[in-house]
Amino acid sequence: MFTSFEIGETLEMIQKEHLDVRTITMGISLLDCMSGDSKICADNVYDKICKKAENLVITGEEIEKELGVPIINKRISVTPISIIASASGDPLALAKALDKAAKNVGVNFLGGYSALVQKGFSDADLRFIDSIPEALATTDIVCSSVAVGSTKAGINMDAVKKMGEIIKETARLTEKNDGFGCAKLVVFCNPVEDNPFMAGAFHGVSEPETAINVGVSGPGVVKCVLDKMQGQPIDKVAEAIKKTAFKITRIGQLVAKEASKRLNAPFGIVDLSLAPTPAVGDSVARILEAMGLETCGTHGTTAALALLNDAVKKGGVMASSNVGGLSGAFIPVSEDEGMIAAARSGALTLEKLEAMTCVCSVGLDMICIPGDTPASTISAIIADEAAIGMINNKTTAVRLIPAPGKTVGDTVEFGGLLGTGPVMSVNKASSEEFIARGGRIPAPIHSLRN
Repeated sequence: MFTSFEIGETLEMIQKEHLDVRTITMGISLLDCMSGDSKICADNVYDKICKKAENLVITGEEIEKELGVPIINKRISVTPISIIASASGDPLALAKALDKAAKNVGVNFLGGYSALVQKGFSDADLRFIDSIPEALATTDIVCSSVAVGSTKAGINMDAVKKMGEIIKETARLTEKNDGFGCAKLVVFCNPVEDNPFMAGAFHGVSEPETAINVGVSGPGVVKCVLDKMQGQPIDKVAEAIKKTAFKITRIGQLVAKEASKRLNAPFGIVDLSLAPTPAVGDSVARILEAMGLETCGTHGTTAALALLNDAVKKGGVMASSNVGGLSGAFIPVSEDEGMIAAARSGALTLEKLEAMTCVCSVGLDMICIPGDTPASTISAIIADEAAIGMINNKTTAVRLIPAPGKTVGDTVEFGGLLGTGPVMSVNKASSEEFIARGGRIPAPIHSLRN
């Protein structure tokens, strides 16, 4: 139960500090939709999504109205489609069925056009990955992800090489929209099966038939708390963030349980990720600056982000036994007003962002790079990020947009939550020979835990 004081406090968070439930995501298993006939398989996928998620959007709207908590997005995640398409052999037919079904039920995005190839490819996996550029170019709200590494398996460098080429081809096929297709494509190491956030969400094979996963976000709430703590010791800052994360998570728990009950689907997890938006006052970068940094990207940024990420997790697990997903702080450049400013000023570089990914929730996210960046360089960036994830036993990811025809200093306008991307410089020294080797980087020694 919430006290009257807590209700008043929550209203202030919502009205003045940008607290929201970023997404209610329904995970749906499509394993029983498999068929050797591509049309039957596509029809099965369409029918199941429409049946399971038919009330998702209206339920979210009703809960938002009744509780007074903004619920920004209603989304769907599905079983990795590379598995479903392995029988039918026609992944593009499934991409179109997913897009049609998602539009029919009214969700913002659907995730799960995905493949898990961290240890190697099947022939079906290769066919599927080759289909990704066309799938993203010919659909509107389907999102894709590919896992190329894990702490247990190592890094599939053949997949890393392949994904550099796939990202370049996706940018080419969507060049009229500044390579927008790449904004719907994530490359992972150590992906989680219950992530409610796009573009990396998929419904893992160990998940139930359906599940309700909720993503809560509140960078503005944390920033307002820190604004009142000027000059306080850093341990007091950590404690304040932890208490704030606790309050935010309780809101997510309430929404998730209510959605689960009304949709007759198991409550999966609450993902407490500080996911920024381009709006002023809703920035992770500004939280770091509120700790005493002149600008995000200067020395001390990684330490401040480590404190923030850890405190958010600690506060979240105190509030709910179902905290999961990624839960921490996101650093998507184009989606964060403070990071956009820092990147434009030159204080925030790709190299600094890579260091920050060692301690944040995900990785190099929504970063625009010159359109002429070689595929091998993109692959090498993926390899670096996957190595951070593999060695540190954490989820890392890469979502790069090589914007066609754009160069350093240009700007890419995506609009909405995806924001504005300043094109950032990339090291021009070649990594081609390294990437061309292929093979697999072995799993680290600490992967042997049995």
